[in-house]
Parts: sequence; structure tokens; C-alpha cells
Amino acid sequence: MESTEIKSIMEAALFAAHQPLPLAQLQELFADVEGVGLEQIRQGLEELARDFDGRGVELNEVASGYRFQVRREMHPFVAKLWTERQTRYSRSLLETLALIAYRQPITRGEIEQIRGVAVSTNTVRTLEEREWIRVVGYRDVPGKPALYGTTRQFLDYFNLVSLDQMPPLSELRDLEELTPELALGDVDGAPFAEAPPAETPPHTDEPGALETGA
Repeated sequence: MESTEIKSIMEAALFAAHQPLPLAQLQELFADVEGVGLEQIRQGLEELARDFDGRGVELNEVASGYRFQVRREMHPFVAKLWTERQTRYSRSLLETLALIAYRQPITRGEIEQIRGVAVSTNTVRTLEEREWIRVVGYRDVPGKPALYGTTRQFLDYFNLVSLDQMPPLSELRDLEELTPELALGDVDGAPFAEAPPAETPPHTDEPGALETGA
């Protein structure tokens, strides 16, 4: 099979798919074709990415596989196709997500220790409903608090293949604007400890802190 035909088949499959396609699934497209292996598929993906260079869409690899997506600079124009406002997330939710992403596995109590405020149930529920976080285990301490970690969907949403691609906390430009607690430099290498229970915390995230589009 010619390389141009291999590219065309993968292009059609990637456009038709509703989710990223891993290499193994792309290879299944050619299960009955002799001489088409992973090497030919990888080469075809590289050529396909070059074909779309400078176009409105691009071929991108994320944690779940390969997908076509709108280029970032096209987003302001494409967004006009939808009349509803995009969902906006509160600072407390983004801080909580950042701590889970950078310090996973981490318990809710540990997040509260670092942030200095209680994490609302609504915040955790929203992150779980978005499938950005999940329970990955339980801390072996009294009470067995749940340990949270990020998911493959989290990586896909933020265009990451792995957590290694996340920028260092020190390189996040607006980190100080979010909260000084996120610097976390003083806890590097330190063991986690559960936050002491408090019947009435000094401050709690607002239950309706999540802003959604109308």
C-alpha cells in the first residue's frame, strides 16, 4: 500500500473518530494489509502532521492517542459558532486542580493544609464530573482519606501526552496572582500529613464558586 493511501485512511479515521485514536487502534485499520506496521503508521502520522502545518486544524498527540483539533489561534473565531458562554471556573477550583496535578496522589486534607482553606464538596464533585480527577487509593492513616490523582481525560483536555510535559510551578506566570500557597517550595520532599480536624474552619470555598455559562 502506498504511503499516500495510508495517510488518507488515517486522516479519514481521525476525522471520523469522536476521541483520540491510539497507535494500536490505528494499526487495526491495516490488520488485513500486508507490509503496514507501526513504522509505516508513525511515518504516515509525521507526514500527515506536516501536511496540516499552517492550516486551521492540526494533528496533535495527547495521552489517549492522536486527534485533529482546532489551532489555538483559531479559537476566538471558531467560538462564535456557539451562542452560549464558555464555562468559567473559579480560582479555588483551579488551585485545587493544580495541587492535585502537581502533588498527586494527595488527599483533600493535604490540599486544605497547603491552601489554608477548606475545599468545598462542590469543587471536588465538579472535577470528578469533568473526569479530570479520580480516587487512586487511600492514605494508610486513621480515617483512610481518599487519595486523588489526575486522569487521562485531564491530559487530553490540556493537550498533554504525560504529566512530565506540565510546566514547572516556577514558570507559571500568573501563579502569584492565583495564590502564594501554590509556590509549595517549602514542602518539596516532605512527607504528607493530614490536616487537623476543625469543626468550624476559618474560611470555606463558596458552594456556588463554580461559574457556568448561561
